[in-house]
Amino acid sequence: MTSLWLLHSLLLLQVHLSNQLEDNKIPPSLCTGHPGIPGSPGAHGSPGQPGRDGRDGRDAAPGEKGQKGDVGDPGETGLRGLAGDRGDPGVKGERGQAGECAVAPKSAFTVKLAEGHTLPLTVGDAVHFDKVVINEQGDYNAETGRFTCKVPGVYYFAVHATVYRASLQFDLMKNAHAVASYFQFYGNWPKPASLSGGSLLHLVPGDQVWVQMALSEYSGFYSSTKTDSTFTGFLVYSDWKNSAVFA
Repeated sequence: MTSLWLLHSLLLLQVHLSNQLEDNKIPPSLCTGHPGIPGSPGAHGSPGQPGRDGRDGRDAAPGEKGQKGDVGDPGETGLRGLAGDRGDPGVKGERGQAGECAVAPKSAFTVKLAEGHTLPLTVGDAVHFDKVVINEQGDYNAETGRFTCKVPGVYYFAVHATVYRASLQFDLMKNAHAVASYFQFYGNWPKPASLSGGSLLHLVPGDQVWVQMALSEYSGFYSSTKTDSTFTGFLVYSDWKNSAVFA
């Protein structure tokens, strides 16, 4: 019983004190204190989840055309491409006009001793081959026995002599110089012998070529109805260049 009484007493005391506290309360509007100190910034929150895609916007009106930009620098040369296919043949062109026909320069002669011709016996005299076989250009002079060059180039000269009754020695002359010498001994043979020789010579206009006696006692040139002594010369090739037509 004592315990119950004690518990009942405590409950009454608590109710009494609670009523006093209610009576002593001050309205909040009458209590004004100083602002508190700002708190420290809070920690960064975690990134939120990505939002949903928005709706497509409406098409805007076309803008005005901009100004033309500056020309850029040339680019580097590219690699060479592969060869293309061969094209179709072109149309045949018109036939051209006929050109001039070039005429090659000419110079040739052959002369021989006339039968019973009396030869010069003086050393240094030209042998006059006085019977003309061919001399169309007139480069050989039968009166002087000399060939005179008109067309520059390389010529070939040949001498064929029938040797009879005496030995023979003669020179092939170019201007004042002997370019070749020939000799044939005659030993009282019952029939004539022969002596031949030739040479290539380079000539310019005005040069002269002839056959000349080398020794007066060796003058066995001979000519008859059955055997001849001849002098021949002709142009092998000309030095003239860049000329379409030769006179």
